[in-house]
Amino acid sequence: MPATLDSIETPAFVVREAVALRNITAFQRHCDRVGLALRPHIKTHKLIRFARAQIEAGARGITCQKIGEAEVMADGGLDDILITYNILGAQKLARLRALSDRLAHLAVVADNETVVAGLSGAFAGASRPLEVLVECDTGGRRCGVQSPAEALSLARRIAEAPGLRLGGLMTYPAAGGAAEAAAFLTEARDLLLHEGMQCRVVSSGGTPDMWRAEPHGVLTEYRAGTYIYNDRSLVQRGTCTWDDCAGHVLATVVSTPTPDRAVIDAGSKALSSDLLGLTDHGHVLGHPEIRITGLSEEHGVLLVDPARPLKIGQRIRIVPNHVCVVSNLFDRIWIEAEDGSLEEVAVDARGCVT
Repeated sequence: MPATLDSIETPAFVVREAVALRNITAFQRHCDRVGLALRPHIKTHKLIRFARAQIEAGARGITCQKIGEAEVMADGGLDDILITYNILGAQKLARLRALSDRLAHLAVVADNETVVAGLSGAFAGASRPLEVLVECDTGGRRCGVQSPAEALSLARRIAEAPGLRLGGLMTYPAAGGAAEAAAFLTEARDLLLHEGMQCRVVSSGGTPDMWRAEPHGVLTEYRAGTYIYNDRSLVQRGTCTWDDCAGHVLATVVSTPTPDRAVIDAGSKALSSDLLGLTDHGHVLGHPEIRITGLSEEHGVLLVDPARPLKIGQRIRIVPNHVCVVSNLFDRIWIEAEDGSLEEVAVDARGCVT
């Protein structure tokens, strides 16, 4: 018997393929229109099939956060990869060197001299130097050098280091911080160019501000990840609508203890406990009156309207607050075609924590 939404076991993660592909196409067209290369982040979907779809739509390459993700994508034929994370440790550096030998293009980032020294030690003597971008903190308050002057200093170190090639600058700005990021990156780029150093790539990103993405006179590429599935946080920001949300958690009502409470079989191990600054734990499609007020590991507690009760055994579709972490909780997911047919697939890069 073909799988249906009524027959598959829950909790399940279901991706509406037509919506995901539409999201890919829409943002690629935006980047093409404004003159930005798109380098989507695969951390949201972790699937070779969707990474290929992004490349086929026109993306320059892909972004990964972990070497393990990049290795899986390379196994799937993706050959232009940027890893946006400081890489430290002999084992990881050896894996990075081996990965570089397999790819047409590999780049990484660094925000300190210790990381640069390790990269140089691993790639000294390599037939092809490793491209390194200086990561800049332009307001996101995560990793990154703290000023354009520090960016210049680290760029000098990269340019002088054996086995490395300076590629440019990279940032992940705060939501709403595009102007501040552009000002920082413009000053840093100009400092590099004044000293005769190349700055081929100036990379920024972020799905919340993606429809406002533009070069700002300095950016060459943009990285976004969540846009392929979208989620409740992005609907709340006005970035997308519920119809643009491709990734849903399918859950079953297992109990209705009181007229205003229902319990589903999706708890924190399916929906995650990541609120992203929101209240409640997701949006129940078709039931805007329902609130998912609490999660334990295997239970989700819903506050319902007694005038619109849920029934035991009823199935509901939930748009999670933060779809990236929810996607990473499932080893296998269901791809829902436009005709409603379902295909179960393994998540290729699931579990790649290194």
